[in-house]
Amino acid sequence: MKLQSKINLFSTAMFIVLLLLINSAIYFSFSRMLYDSALERVTGEAKQTVKGINRVKGSIPADDLLRAYVPANGMLQVVTADGSRIASVTTAEQSELRKKIGKVTKDEQKKIMTFNGTPYAVVSIPMIWRDGEVVKLQLAESMGAVERNLNTLRAVLIAAMLLASIPVFLSSRLLSNFITSPIASLTRTMKEIQESGRYKKIELPKQSKDELYQMGETFNNMIAQLEANYQKQEQFVENASHELKTPLTVIEAYADLLLRRGKNTPELFEESVEAIHSEAHRMRNLIEQLLLLAKHDEQWNVEMENVALKGFVEESIKSFREGFKREIELFIEADATVVTDPQKLKQLLYIFLDNAQKYSDKKIKVNVKIRHHQALIEVIDFGMGIPKEELSKVFDRFYRVEQSRARKTGGFGLGLPLAKELAAAIHADVKLESEPGKGTTAQVWLDMPASH
Repeated sequence: MKLQSKINLFSTAMFIVLLLLINSAIYFSFSRMLYDSALERVTGEAKQTVKGINRVKGSIPADDLLRAYVPANGMLQVVTADGSRIASVTTAEQSELRKKIGKVTKDEQKKIMTFNGTPYAVVSIPMIWRDGEVVKLQLAESMGAVERNLNTLRAVLIAAMLLASIPVFLSSRLLSNFITSPIASLTRTMKEIQESGRYKKIELPKQSKDELYQMGETFNNMIAQLEANYQKQEQFVENASHELKTPLTVIEAYADLLLRRGKNTPELFEESVEAIHSEAHRMRNLIEQLLLLAKHDEQWNVEMENVALKGFVEESIKSFREGFKREIELFIEADATVVTDPQKLKQLLYIFLDNAQKYSDKKIKVNVKIRHHQALIEVIDFGMGIPKEELSKVFDRFYRVEQSRARKTGGFGLGLPLAKELAAAIHADVKLESEPGKGTTAQVWLDMPASH
């Protein structure tokens, strides 16, 4: 069953059930009120009858005396304690009513009983008869008029419920259309995206800000994000293909050259082997960086611990200084203990140190500071710098500030994106400050333990 039909059926059924409960409560409350009122009235009539009988003196026959007080649509009788009748007055149609009256008790009784499908108000009142005997005066009066009024009320309530169900059904249908229309639009759009392979947004009513509007807005934002990610993925694949194609082309060219002339020309053989080795090394580095960037956060296997920055940075710089034979000046303004993964942090520092030695021939400075309740590591080079308008793009994959210098430095435009991924994995923050012609400062902000 469709959602629209479910909403229509459920809302209509709920309204009918609610209306049925309300009408039933009205009917039974009104019925009880009418019958209670009738019993009180008949009880009053019985008491007045007892007073009237007690005032009569003389030898008037009992039946004649009761006939003066009997209701037109009921019965009046006097019975003794053993159930025998002293006098009884009723119509011929209601003669059987005498047998329906219960046994006489000394207490006053009043109740509603049914005879031949008609309700009667029956009241029994004790009284002193002429000879001093305690008897019971029993008065029964038909509630036919009350029953007819209740039947009319019941018919009116049923008719009102049926009539009210029509606009409820129509309004619930409109409501279901209103609710399911954005969902249907969403479904159509998703089917169109599935069939065409092109991303598409749904149109939203500007005047509405309800949950359905928010659902559509969330869908449009998701589509925009998917489209952006898809475009980035396409660009990533294109750039990766291009970067891999270049070394493969070089390797293929030198391999062909070796096959044709390498055996007879030692100089060509050495040049070809060196070029092939160099390009293979570049390909391995590129693939390793691509694999690292392809990892999700849960695949980094991060192991956070407290690390003393002074000894950690000194050891990292010592290894890098000896490996690249570069002058690195270390300044530790304040020692600090941070919460991080030491292996990932060292890899992050090596990326910034490697960039610094690639793009600057001058010395490299490393500072360790404490700022704003965080530890700060700065890697400073005095090279060519980065234009201000391009600082926001350097963390994009395969982006290089100067394409012409990529082959010279051996960069792929993946180092800084990898640094950003590493920083996110160890809950650090990385920033770049640069000025063309003066150099670049890479900053790593790290959290310190709360007790620090």
